[in-house]
Amino acid sequence: MAYVAVKGGEAAIAAAHDWLAATRRGDPAIPQISTEQITQQLGRAVDRVMAEGSLYDRELAARALAQAQGDIIEAAFLLRAYRTTLPRLIDSEPVDTSEMHAIRRVSAIFKDMPGGQRLGPTTDYTHRLLDFAEEATPAASLPPVEPAPMPRVTDMLGAEALLETDVCSEAPPGDLTMTPLKIPAGRDVRLQALARGDEGFLLGLGYSTQRGYGHTHPFVGELRVGEVAVSIVPPELGFAIEIGDVVLTECQMVNQFGGSISAPPQFTRGYGLCFGHADRRAIAMALVDRAMRAAELGEDVTAPAQDAEFVLSHCDNIEATGFVEHLKLPHHVDFQSELETIRAMRRDADGRV
Repeated sequence: MAYVAVKGGEAAIAAAHDWLAATRRGDPAIPQISTEQITQQLGRAVDRVMAEGSLYDRELAARALAQAQGDIIEAAFLLRAYRTTLPRLIDSEPVDTSEMHAIRRVSAIFKDMPGGQRLGPTTDYTHRLLDFAEEATPAASLPPVEPAPMPRVTDMLGAEALLETDVCSEAPPGDLTMTPLKIPAGRDVRLQALARGDEGFLLGLGYSTQRGYGHTHPFVGELRVGEVAVSIVPPELGFAIEIGDVVLTECQMVNQFGGSISAPPQFTRGYGLCFGHADRRAIAMALVDRAMRAAELGEDVTAPAQDAEFVLSHCDNIEATGFVEHLKLPHHVDFQSELETIRAMRRDADGRV
């Protein structure tokens, strides 16, 4: 398809949309990729779109990825925008990750633990080499995963009073999907913001804490990936019923803490929980969660990752995209104003020489 220069606002925009549609489709001689193919073969990209789009729906996330030509942030934007059109029918009960049907469960602090280590599907122990094989291992050859009791590794530290006790609030948690972010924010809201924050931004902040920008000496107490049942309590029934399962990744980070006036030396917690199979996101989330707890633990706030206002105001890539990418839109009037200002300043400066 050939395009010629188009003048005029509406005509130019319409032509740009047509060009985008043709580019998105690619060569018509090549079969169009299906959402099912994306879901099955680009699972980690689908998981990230669901996390940052705040909507657990693999098919919709795959559709958004195809529409966005693989642009993760644009796909998350599409998914989050679609989410706003959906009715909110009922809140689910808190999920119980201790009952997770885990396909992956590892600990960096204990070699032997109740339930054992379960590596699952991971690239942690592979060489990063391009594989030119035409076909991957058939799904039929994958080993079955049997449910098994897997108590939390952190409970072993808690039994010796070496790990801080989690305090559960009776107050209903905040909801970023319904209420705009306000600073200061409680830990419940902070964790929500991190769960759907930009993975690259969280990774950079988490890495900064390991390089000394914050009081951290972290260990992955436990990382687990698997299916968790989702339950609701219909008003007409009055008791909980399971409505399905979701795949989640959970990270319990433990961090050395020298103690304070009110607390003895112990390990403190960082926590990460997100949609899909997302080790990197969950670990980075746990690192940043612990860093943002610096003030409550009596530590000096000296690093970006410890500054909750800085982290929460900049981790949302959808909001960041709006501010950054709007710069490419017309700013003719604003620029002309600044241009005249600079010219006037130059005339004044030349007159003083």
